[in-house]
Amino acid sequence: MIREDAANRDEERNGLFAGDDPFAIAERWQAAAWDTEVNDANAMSLSTVDAGGLPNVRIVLLKGIERYSASPKPGGGFLFYTNRDSAKGTELAANQKAAAVLHWKSVRQQIRFRGPVEWVDAEASDAYFASRHPQSRAGAIASQQSRPLASRQAMLEETDAVTAATSGDPKRPDNWGGYRIRPVEIEFWAEGDHRIHDRFRWTRETPDSEEWTVTRLYP
Repeated sequence: MIREDAANRDEERNGLFAGDDPFAIAERWQAAAWDTEVNDANAMSLSTVDAGGLPNVRIVLLKGIERYSASPKPGGGFLFYTNRDSAKGTELAANQKAAAVLHWKSVRQQIRFRGPVEWVDAEASDAYFASRHPQSRAGAIASQQSRPLASRQAMLEETDAVTAATSGDPKRPDNWGGYRIRPVEIEFWAEGDHRIHDRFRWTRETPDSEEWTVTRLYP
């Protein structure tokens, strides 16, 4: 359900911005970007904060957009996977909130979202891990992500050791899995002539709510 701010008219939110489900709009924008982006149209900047409140940002790959009907939770979300012992995993364990942005230079659009974060269940994490190339799985197991590494050769040798120990079919380790960002705010941005861009912010009171308020913002 959508509540339009008084400042908006229905005809202002058409074309690129049309729809009553922000997750469906996000899916549509990302699908279009895959046709034009040179690499990784699902690359997103993920921001967390450390114990001292200092922000950390890095690129991760968006691996799923869940609509209301597809999500185990009623409110939908955005999925990514990583080592839970990494810097971002440690920070998310301490502060279960994050912000992210997808920016596509080829189509001059971006999506920002933020909200609480939760773990993706083991079954879904197993399924995604199994879909990766065996060498990528071995590397994920061998990597002590975010910790000092003596040399690239050391990493390669550790990866080879995992491959040998698992007969070339590594299974997901307990310290690796998925995260779901359950946004309470999503913003869609499209470049306009002379920097008069279009921005629409969707907000809701809780990550379980299906009722959004949509507000046009100044560029």
